[in-house]
Amino acid sequence: MVRGQGPAQVCCWPSLKRNIMADDLTPVQADSPEARRYNRIRRWLDVADFMVGFAFLVVLLITGWSAWLRDLAIKVAGQHYAVNVFLYLLFLLVISKALGIGLDYYGFLLERRFKLSTQRFRSWAWDEIKGFLVGLVLGGIVVELLYFTLRQWPQHWWLVAWALFMGLFIMMAQLAPVVLFPIFYKFEPLEDEDLRRRLVVLSERGGTRVRGVYRWKLSEKSKKANAALTGLGATRRIILADTLLDNYTPEEIEAVLAHELGHHVHRHILKSIFVQAAITLLGFWAANWTLHYAVDRHLFDFDELSDFANLPLLALVSVVLSFLLMPALNAYSRFNERQADRYAFESIASVEPFISSMNKLAEQNLAERTPSKWVEWFFHSHPAVSRRLAAAKEWGRKHNATSQA
Repeated sequence: MVRGQGPAQVCCWPSLKRNIMADDLTPVQADSPEARRYNRIRRWLDVADFMVGFAFLVVLLITGWSAWLRDLAIKVAGQHYAVNVFLYLLFLLVISKALGIGLDYYGFLLERRFKLSTQRFRSWAWDEIKGFLVGLVLGGIVVELLYFTLRQWPQHWWLVAWALFMGLFIMMAQLAPVVLFPIFYKFEPLEDEDLRRRLVVLSERGGTRVRGVYRWKLSEKSKKANAALTGLGATRRIILADTLLDNYTPEEIEAVLAHELGHHVHRHILKSIFVQAAITLLGFWAANWTLHYAVDRHLFDFDELSDFANLPLLALVSVVLSFLLMPALNAYSRFNERQADRYAFESIASVEPFISSMNKLAEQNLAERTPSKWVEWFFHSHPAVSRRLAAAKEWGRKHNATSQA
């Protein structure tokens, strides 16, 4: 039960045609009580969501309910292994959704309470249904492949599954902008030809070829601003939320993209794929060791590796590993974001629009500018807004001093 986010995280920045003195830069603003309250509630909601999901997996295993659901799937579908696996997954997802729907609904109310959402209940409910169906289809493909490898190659299944999963991961990164995102949002080609040309030129200057620039109708569901450079190869495209286009200057929008291009220039996507590959390999190795341990000791009523009642155990290994690695992965992500910020500073004529857009985004999205150190360390994949603004000011100060020398 993982509460999804939009297709892209907000990483945005700007450009003007002059340099400015450090004293002219907009000062870092303090967090409003409203922003602090919203983010505190959101964190506790995420923690509760994690705990409910974790407890659900543990209870399935220690009570034997997982084995009971397996037997129910076999009773319904007979001796058709692939159908049995799919039915078992369906049972798990339905129960999981039923347990988590209260938290999901509270999250919907939270966004409306803080005036961040424009979405009505019917639209939210329809998104929940679509999200469940998409999760069922994608989860079905993944789980069927997983247990196919467990049956066909029991000794080396984890290596085969790792290779297949990485292939799927890369394929979905390429297909998501044209297959998954349109299920939940509307996109249309950007009509502002001057802005489109400006962003394409900026992309080409950064060595990145894009296949189009699209207006993302985020305002139908949210008041937050967002933008991203998404896809791989033939599906790489720039998507700009209408909430961004309608409230930010062309210089600020150009700077937003400069940061995103920084990720491509520094090959963060390729590096992240290698990091993901290493972590996934570690995860499959841990899953293989855990499955053998459980089967050899007849734990949880598992008789063989391909007994799909062990799916909660595999999920538990993944959850625990992700939890333990989260601080390190967030630290790596923050390092990448700082590099992308630096590229944006170097690609634009002034850091002023970077600062103005960051302040706008923080206010519009109710972001925390100065979270506590432990919150930033554990939860944040991006540096605190205050740190990013301080880095921009320092760069502007040094650049201005150099240009005057």
